[in-house]
Amino acid sequence: MTTTKETDQSSADSIKPDILAIDLRTAVMRTSRRLRIEATGDVITPGQYTVLAHLRNESQTLRELAEREHVQAPSMTRIVNALTDQGFASRSAHPEDGRQVQVSITPAGETVLAEARSQRTAWLAQRVAGLSDEDRLILSRAARIMQEMSAK
Repeated sequence: MTTTKETDQSSADSIKPDILAIDLRTAVMRTSRRLRIEATGDVITPGQYTVLAHLRNESQTLRELAEREHVQAPSMTRIVNALTDQGFASRSAHPEDGRQVQVSITPAGETVLAEARSQRTAWLAQRVAGLSDEDRLILSRAARIMQEMSAK
């Protein structure tokens, strides 16, 4: 049986920066992994999803995409090849350096990206709906705090 003193100590430990950092990292990683799994399927892989998300904002070179994803150029080439084969991305000559290829998202890529995002949101909304009002309020505050932390 847990005593009040043990519960108080456990609560105090859980807000220590190093312990809280471990708990947050674990929670974020597990949630991220589940979201990646929930929104993938037969259409695009998690890696393709991420590349399309990067391309949604602006066209990029293969090198820029590889650097953003921390992968080697041949790996990014395979991802982009698959996306272009499916019609979700297109290649064109770089406007300033003809030796480079620029990759852009296509309307079909925008559609598949939006569908994947909707699947992720639906999965997460279903989980959030099962929480109490109090827990949803706490999670809402935590989400704002985490967004502020990651913006710094």
